[in-house]
Formats: sequence, C-alpha cells, structure tokens
Amino acid sequence: MSMYDEALSIKETILENRRHLHQNPELGLELPKTAAFVEEKLREMGYEPRRIGACGIVATVGKSGGKCFLLRADMDALPVEELTDLDFKSTNGNMHACGHDCHTANLLGAAQLLKNHESELQGMVKLMFQPAEETMDGSKMMIEGGVLENPKVDAAMGIHVFTNMPIPAGTIVMTGADSRFAAVDWFTIKITGRGCHGAQPNNGVDPLNVMAHIHLALQAINAREMDPSDNIVLTIGQMHGGSTSNIIPSDAFMSGTIRTMKNETRTMVKERMNAIVSSIASAFNATACVEYGSGCPVLFHNKALYAELKGYMKELDGVNLVDLDDQGECMQNMGSEDFAYIANQVPSVFFIATAGTPAEGYCYPQHHPKAIFHESALPVSAATYAHLAMEWLKNNP
Repeated sequence: MSMYDEALSIKETILENRRHLHQNPELGLELPKTAAFVEEKLREMGYEPRRIGACGIVATVGKSGGKCFLLRADMDALPVEELTDLDFKSTNGNMHACGHDCHTANLLGAAQLLKNHESELQGMVKLMFQPAEETMDGSKMMIEGGVLENPKVDAAMGIHVFTNMPIPAGTIVMTGADSRFAAVDWFTIKITGRGCHGAQPNNGVDPLNVMAHIHLALQAINAREMDPSDNIVLTIGQMHGGSTSNIIPSDAFMSGTIRTMKNETRTMVKERMNAIVSSIASAFNATACVEYGSGCPVLFHNKALYAELKGYMKELDGVNLVDLDDQGECMQNMGSEDFAYIANQVPSVFFIATAGTPAEGYCYPQHHPKAIFHESALPVSAATYAHLAMEWLKNNP
C-alpha cells in the first residue's frame, strides 16, 4: 500500500479536523483554541507535544541519533468575514481564507502516518505547527525559541494549498528550482510638521504636502534605481492625516509594504526609503522617519534538496506531480511566506498543493471572503509530507 493509499484510509479524520479548524479561526500569535485542539490530537496519536511561545507547537517522531527532517504547517487565519456557503463556515468574523486550516489538518494527517511507521524511520521527523504566518511573526518566533535545535534540523519542507489554480485539484506542484517567494517588509512613515489655521499655511508646516511628495518620490526607486531584470513592489496601502477641512494638522502617517525578490535588494530598498523620506521632510522643514514592522526574507529552494525530493515524489504512487522546471517555467511569486525564515537557515523546499480550478467552481483566490478549497488536496499533502520525510531520512543516514 502506498503512502497515498494510507492517507486515503484516514481521509475522513483529516477532513473532520480541517472542518473543525475552519469553523474556529483565530488570529496572530494567540491561538488558544487551535493550539489546544492540535495538542489534543497529537496526544491521541501518542505524541508528547511541547509549546514554543504561547501557541507554537513542536512534536517529534522517530529515533534519536540520526538526522532530523522538519515538516511545517501554519495555523492562523485572517480578519475576514466569511461569505461562503459552506456548512462549516466561520461565524466569528475571522476566516481561514488562506487555507491554513488545510495545512494544519494535513500535518496532523502526516503525524498519524508517521506514527504508524515510526519503527521504520531512520532518524527524527520534527513537526512544527506555527502561529502568526499572516503577520510574519510566527516562524521567526519559533526559531528564536529553538525549533531548529534539540534535535538540530538538517532539512525542511512546507506545503501551501492554492485554490483558483489552472491545474486539477490534488496535484503537487514543484514551482521550479530557481523559483522564489518575495521578501516582505511592513512599514509606517510618520511625518511631523506644525499645525495651523488652513487660511494661514505660512504659519505652519503642512505634513500632508510632505506626505504627497514622499509618496511620489518613493515610486522612483522602482522606476529609476532598480535593475529592470529585478522585481520589487512598493505599495502604500493607507495615508492618514487631519480631522477637518480648515485645519492643517501637525502630523500624518502612511503605511505599506515592500516586496523584493533578492535579500540584497531588500536591504538596498530600505536604505533608499530612509534617505528619501528624511531628505524630503527636511526640504519642507518637517521631520519624518520610517518604522519597519513585521516582515520576512526571500523564500528560495535549496537546489540539491529540490532535485532529491523530486526523485522521491516520482515514487509516490497515486499522486500527480507537476514540476514547472519540466515545462521550462519558474514561479516568481510576489506574495510572501514566512517559511522563508526556515529556508534561510536550513536546506528547504516549498511545495504547492492545488485545491480547485475555476472550471470546478473554485473561482476566488486566497484571502477572498468567498475562497474555498478542494479537500482532495488534504490526503495528497499528508501523504507527501510523510513520504518525503521517510525517504529523505532513509537516504541520508
């Protein structure tokens, strides 16, 4: 029996777990109900999970003394009001619109499969259930809490479900050895001027005028300072200042995100932003600064591990594999994933599991309040996790 056939034998349990998680979405680093549920299920399987931070969970299976392969799933949802017609839709104002309920259920399924084969494992598999992927805080927090140590992690993988894809549901997609997910940095620009009467602008320093000039000048980074073969997206998502029409306020702020495809470009863009913001503010007799919040580095594949895992995937009977390298393509995704923190520390590969095509009625992308995910992706992902972990350990004693 292939690992996929074994996953199909526990499919109903995987789906039941996913639907429970979908009905009870939680946000950020604080996921008390979700974490308790995951711990309960792991203990039922015979695991001894431990916490990192408030709600990060780690469990191990296998034997010590060999190498360690990490499997990761994220557990948090989005602050989105769900508008689907699912029987198990969320009603608490949050939604698993990115599929993290699927990811958590997938890894719980893999945990059961690995537990069933524990005596065959030639090393240790570490299961990482993280909070706060959406805010880019969870993976970093768990690394700082020691998730990559004791035992030391030698390689890692993650899987993300993607709905609204032009590839049949339940397909595992390898995005190309050179593919990347963008680094992201959230930022806020705070501008301080001097408030005054709207009829006497000469008595003040208008922060709204400064904000407008900064907004326009930042676009020149991409237009005039970037190599045309490189990619960045600098988005201003909000601009705020003032409270009425006839008063020039004393301060204002704007915020947004930077997405870059190279870690060195990420550093350069932030340096240029700092210089542009402070210089323009100074030119208008104001002050301004950039404050950086959450973010993550570029997510890239280890090419040797990519080739190795592709070989093992071809041996997983019953699962359809698509490697974009075979089609001469390569995904360069300006979206971001904080699994990048793992990938920047240990050799890693990140997979996609397709979860519905537009032709099948899966017409809305991730983060949309009507996004739905084809559940055939779940046993496929669980089997992929377990199979690749076992094969890697067997071939890397």
